[in-house]
This record gives sequence, structure tokens and C-alpha cells, in this order.
Amino acid sequence: MANQDNVALIKKMYAAFSSGDVQTILDSISDDAEWVNYGPSTIPYSGSWRGRSQVGEFFQAMGASITGGKVLPDVVIADGDTVIATGRYTATVRDNGAEIDVPIAHVFTVRNGKVSKWVGLSDTAKVAEAHTRAAAAGR
Repeated sequence: MANQDNVALIKKMYAAFSSGDVQTILDSISDDAEWVNYGPSTIPYSGSWRGRSQVGEFFQAMGASITGGKVLPDVVIADGDTVIATGRYTATVRDNGAEIDVPIAHVFTVRNGKVSKWVGLSDTAKVAEAHTRAAAAGR
């Protein structure tokens, strides 16, 4: 798959995320996809998942804990099977209204037109703080 096709796939997935269309994201990943979101356990959607079903659990955890989640990519570049995106992640914590607005870097591996691996990096201290405030608010 050409670099342009890989970039288009990732942009399509970001648009789906921003509109709450998780099914399009799940349809865009391989059956055995590896999904890693770095962060402490106070972030309900940090950890590692494998396979479409478990990646669905990642998005369920996000949906249960945040609203209005968006990834606003600034740069999406591809080199063969690797796509790297930088930008911002914004959301609101459901339990307390805390706003999340942090820089992100995402690394995707694309094989046969589907994402086989995703690694998410962000300012996890700020994301955790927003979720910790939710816990302190009686979550």
C-alpha cells in the first residue's frame, strides 16, 4: 500500500473517532491488532489490548469515561508500513467536566490495508490529573 493510502486510512480513522464511529475504526484494524495506550491506571483507557474485540473494550472504556473525544492531527506522515501522527487529543471527563487538551504522538503499523498496531503517547500526567479529579469528585 502506498504512503498516501496509509495516511488516508489513518485520517479516516481519526474522523471516525471524532464522530463517535467506533465501528469504522474496528473495521480498519486487523483481527489480531495490538493496541497500546501508555499511561497510569488512573486513566481508564490506558493499557494494552489485542484483537478487534479487546480494542473494542478500549473504546468502550473511553466512551464510559469521556465525552467529545477528538484527535486533531497536525502532521500525519508515512514511511512504508509505519505512519506517525502528531497533534492534540481533546475530551471532557464525564464524571467531573474536567477538560483534557494534550499533545499526542501516535505510531501506527499498517499491513495489507489495515492497522495491525497502534501505540498512543500523550501528556499522561495531564490526562491522569483530569481523571483523578473525577475520582476525587466521587466517581
